[in-house]
Amino acid sequence: MQLAGKRVVVMGGSRGIGRSVALGFAREGAAVAICARGAAKLAETQAEIAALKVPAFAAPCDLAEAEQIARFIPEAAEALGGIDVLVNNASGFGATDDEAGWAASFAVDMMAIVRATHAALPWLETSGAGAVVNVSSISALRASSRSAPYGAIKAAVDHYTGSQAKMYASKGIRVNAVAPGSIEFPGGSWEKRRLEGAPLYEQIRNQIPAGRLGHPEEVADVVLFLASHRARWVTGQSIVVDGGQLIGP
Repeated sequence: MQLAGKRVVVMGGSRGIGRSVALGFAREGAAVAICARGAAKLAETQAEIAALKVPAFAAPCDLAEAEQIARFIPEAAEALGGIDVLVNNASGFGATDDEAGWAASFAVDMMAIVRATHAALPWLETSGAGAVVNVSSISALRASSRSAPYGAIKAAVDHYTGSQAKMYASKGIRVNAVAPGSIEFPGGSWEKRRLEGAPLYEQIRNQIPAGRLGHPEEVADVVLFLASHRARWVTGQSIVVDGGQLIGP
């Protein structure tokens, strides 16, 4: 992927898709900075990155808090010597159609992207080949009675991704998004549903032609591609990574 030596910041990088993205970049030889709220998982993932013999920086950060993002990004840039790639991965998973659900999704799924990108711009501009990858969802592409705020805000993320691409093209920065389907990983919500025998798990699995839920690494591979020189003529796009879930029965 020609990512060796790149300096990568993954917002929400301690578990699930974020962890797989961070480790994927590290395996390619990139220096990686991650943040998350949970200190234990953050330290564990930082150790995994460092074990790959690349620079690894981690610091706690509540992505719903503007001042914490404003603190973390410069710290990460200093630790890595700059920023070439920013991955906005975290989600507030606002499911309920009430003030709390909307506030959670807006603060983390939307405003954390706005704030982190603004904070990283000085370093992305001087990179010479800056790239931003936002993590959206296939929930952005269809109506839902289960998680209305989450889907609506992810649709806004897709729209903002295109706007970012137009705004930053003259600065040499590409912006794209990935839209994962249902992804299962240890400690995640889908694993919990499977272990509990929740009917929704089987319902979702039956919608996917491959007969299984996705793995975080399968999303991470697309993130790495979009951040790489191989995707140098791709910008303003949202790439669905769902194993055919949207076109399933």
